[in-house]
Amino acid sequence: MKKTLTALCAILIAAPATANVPPAQPRPTLENQADMALANDGVAWDFVEGITTEVGQRQAGTEAEARGRAWAVQWLRANGFANVADEPYMMSTWVPGEPGRAEIVSPFPQSLAVAPLGDTASTGPEGITAEVVMFRNVAELVAAPEGSLKGKIAFVSNTMTPTQDGSQYGFAGPTRWVAAGIAAQKGALATVIKSVGTDDHRNPHTGGTTFPEGVTPTPAGALSNPDAANLERMFARAKGKPITMKLVLTPRFLGETQSGNVVGEIVGRNPSLPPVLLACHLDSWWLGTGAIDDGAGCAIIAAAASRVAKAGQPLRTIRVLFAGAEETGLWGSKAYSAAHIDEPIAVGLESDFGADRIWRFDSNFRETNPALHKKIAAAVARFGVSSGNDVATGGADINIVRDQKGALIDLQQDGTRYFDLHHTPDDTLDKIDIVQLRQNVAVWTQVVGILANEPAPILTGAPSPSAPPIM
Repeated sequence: MKKTLTALCAILIAAPATANVPPAQPRPTLENQADMALANDGVAWDFVEGITTEVGQRQAGTEAEARGRAWAVQWLRANGFANVADEPYMMSTWVPGEPGRAEIVSPFPQSLAVAPLGDTASTGPEGITAEVVMFRNVAELVAAPEGSLKGKIAFVSNTMTPTQDGSQYGFAGPTRWVAAGIAAQKGALATVIKSVGTDDHRNPHTGGTTFPEGVTPTPAGALSNPDAANLERMFARAKGKPITMKLVLTPRFLGETQSGNVVGEIVGRNPSLPPVLLACHLDSWWLGTGAIDDGAGCAIIAAAASRVAKAGQPLRTIRVLFAGAEETGLWGSKAYSAAHIDEPIAVGLESDFGADRIWRFDSNFRETNPALHKKIAAAVARFGVSSGNDVATGGADINIVRDQKGALIDLQQDGTRYFDLHHTPDDTLDKIDIVQLRQNVAVWTQVVGILANEPAPILTGAPSPSAPPIM
């Protein structure tokens, strides 16, 4: 009896200590990391709020872009990324000069809001004054007789409407991409275009343009959409009488300056496997603070990589690429491919279409690796993301994957309001919807986690041809 009582006392004394031991916590899974991102991710917001507040505009090749790279390097290191580096390259650098000015001299004198287009020439500070010739679209400009614009300013309009997939950019984009070069070939002193955008604010949309080989760049600017519409009404009211404009644009080329690509990694368990490449671009145009284009993209990919790491060390390394100088000619994308072309990439993804919700998933291996495509599609369905039938072409900053003919994924974001803000002074932090930003991080976490833990080759068979990227 004494031994029994002694044993019972020992059990009672030990019981409270056993009861106070916390239960073992379950290992975090990729799914709960994605769900946590959807509920309350703050990492992406921390990045985009920080870079837009502490750096702001990041025009390619300038001191401001360099400050942006230094800021990003520090942020990646502080957030646990390894092998963080700023990989420099040289580029031809264009800057916008003083704010542009346009005014109708006659017959309806008034000012117009205008911004220079990238890689265009200066009018000189005194400006140029000339008759304006209107074209409703690029096709009309192409049809104009050779030499018919000598000594004149070409005005090229367009029609662009909001779409979820952003497809109208491909329709209206040539107004910016090629109109100035075509007008210069036909003798124009300068070109103004209706902004390639869907807003009705008095904000011009800038962006790069090109001139054919052998054609000397001329001054070119974008009018805000309301001002372009006003100019069209002037032509209707003038009834054939000449309309004269004074245009002052003072951009300049700085010659060769240094830019760079910022890279960092979540190191995988098997470094012999090709990594998963996540891309964005760090530079922005000078008008806004680069919140949606493309600070949000860098925030999304970095936050997702961090989330995947919290679910356990992935099998493959996840590499983030914050490309430099995308806006003025894909300088960073080309430099990265040239420097790393002999390093195989398993799959490439880019975020460069704002911060609104992802609604569709596409790959270029739907037919050649249907099991993996279906696995990803099933995993993101709970976030309201459908599986698309298009062949993914990848973002502008993953030239290396296209050059290697590798696997590509497009996580299509809702672009309905993107071209209200794109390349304008309205590209600022307040335009980001934090709930939709979190949905992006959740979807990216799920997709990147699956890819980074895939042991087999991701692209099997020959990839379908990819379309060239559009800036």
